[in-house]
Amino acid sequence: MQKLVNETKQMNTIDSLVEDFRNIGLKEGMTVLVHSSLSSMGWTNGGAKSVIDALIQVLTEEGTIVMPTQSADLSDPSEWEAPSVPELWWPSIRQTMPAYDPNTTPTMGMGTIVDVFRTYPNVKRSAHPAVSFAAWGKHKDEIIDDHALDFGLGEHSPLARLYELEASVLLIGTTFETNTAFHLGEYRVESPKIIKKAAPIMEQGQRKWVEYDEIEFQEELFPEIGYLLQENTPLINKKIGQADSYLFAFRDAVDTSAHYFNQKR
Repeated sequence: MQKLVNETKQMNTIDSLVEDFRNIGLKEGMTVLVHSSLSSMGWTNGGAKSVIDALIQVLTEEGTIVMPTQSADLSDPSEWEAPSVPELWWPSIRQTMPAYDPNTTPTMGMGTIVDVFRTYPNVKRSAHPAVSFAAWGKHKDEIIDDHALDFGLGEHSPLARLYELEASVLLIGTTFETNTAFHLGEYRVESPKIIKKAAPIMEQGQRKWVEYDEIEFQEELFPEIGYLLQENTPLINKKIGQADSYLFAFRDAVDTSAHYFNQKR
């Protein structure tokens, strides 16, 4: 924390963040998918809460804030790499892993802002055990409800609803590699490779270990897609606090991704 303070030229407050959000192009009534890195912004008085409160102040209840709240650790232990676990443990892990609960299951690797946001009043989280989303605001029910288990970032996911709503994407100090919108483009190719995943869920009051279908994602190609997005579509690049940040159309991101993956086939 001291290192962060020492590297901060001017601290962030709710008021300064409101100004920064408006300066990058956020307005009342917008629907925005937010990816964020709190530390990249410099020291913020009030931390993640101030960032969320500033977003709410700018977008108002007529707008909608959406964040990915993924819990990748709710998965089959045979897939784990960091850390991997002994194969002898796998059956017991599958039998005893707590089922996904949108109210209590923590996120994994999503950042402080996301972890605070998912517990905020009037925030709703979707039902997918691995790739859930949380939303606050006018369109939260439309975005979050009916999140399909199979193909969790595809046409029956919050991402598809964001596409329909002509949402925007805000990257706060994160790279294009984190841009979840690109995943929807991966589904919009002919015959993507399908794999099996598994996770524990609650079904009719009973914990169950279930398998579901997913496509094989290629996040390692996202930086290249991000470069194409910057070169070929209008987007805004400004600072939020000290964080290099981008605002762009959700549809542009998905369409660029879909075109890229179709060209590679």
